[in-house]
Amino acid sequence: MSLHPQAVALLEMFKARNLPPIEEQDLQVGRAAFVESTKLLNKIEDILSVEDIKIQGYQEEIAIRIYTPNEQADLPAFVYFHGGGWVIGNIDTHDPLCRMFANEAQCKVISVDYSLAPEHRFPVGVEDAYLATKYVFDHAQELGIDSSRIAVGGDSAGGNFATVVCYLANQRKDFAVGQQLLFYPSTGFEPTDSYEKYSEGYYLTKSTMQWFRQQYFNQPSETQSPLAAPMLIPDEEVALLPPAYILTAEYDPLCDGGENYANKLENAGVETTYICYPGMIHGFMCMTKVIEDGEKAIREAARYLKNQFSVIPAEHS
Repeated sequence: MSLHPQAVALLEMFKARNLPPIEEQDLQVGRAAFVESTKLLNKIEDILSVEDIKIQGYQEEIAIRIYTPNEQADLPAFVYFHGGGWVIGNIDTHDPLCRMFANEAQCKVISVDYSLAPEHRFPVGVEDAYLATKYVFDHAQELGIDSSRIAVGGDSAGGNFATVVCYLANQRKDFAVGQQLLFYPSTGFEPTDSYEKYSEGYYLTKSTMQWFRQQYFNQPSETQSPLAAPMLIPDEEVALLPPAYILTAEYDPLCDGGENYANKLENAGVETTYICYPGMIHGFMCMTKVIEDGEKAIREAARYLKNQFSVIPAEHS
């Protein structure tokens, strides 16, 4: 379909503000502006409790934020990695999404404030994401979580981390993730039709993506690692990954990458649900106040996970 009218209005608003792209701003100023924009663009729901704690990451301590929707014991959990090109974003920018998801899925959401590039380049963020997930498994009982019902997910760069965490978990045999939910994920670095077609004028641009990569990687050859590009995970390893829910946006440079990864999983025999939101742009799930499909996408994904959790008997019931 054509670009959704609400997406058109938002893009026109961005254009009218005439702000320089993130790659042309001071990094700290750009990060702060991204935080402020998410406050303006998102609905914020009340939730039973929100708790921030510090855990040990790969190189230093990182924060995680725990969202609890009800007082039930042994809730399932969803470990979430925010988007932002591995360079911007934090647990505050994705606070509205995590609140809404936790309420709808009736599970705990653990949002991970992993280390950002360029201060911490590849693979620090990946390892932070892995260690945070391991922490949730290792401390499930004290966190009030049913360790047999833990999923991972994320949007954009965070979606990249989510599926890589699943891959690493199989390699290292520390824990077994039950589900992976990937929202317009970064899955590889080979050009695709959508990457070329929608790389200008649709919020996420080619120049910004290239700049993100320059900040994240130490050298170009790292883009050929499966820890950076899940499309490069060997097929026999892909077959071991958990069931996947992959969501893309039609007018997103990353759209084809997400669809290609969904096909790769499905061809390997992994139970895969793939949804492309027509007329939508990258990041629309963090624009719920101005784009109605953003809220719809969060709630549909949360209901999917709630249903998946419901077919697994609670470990401590």
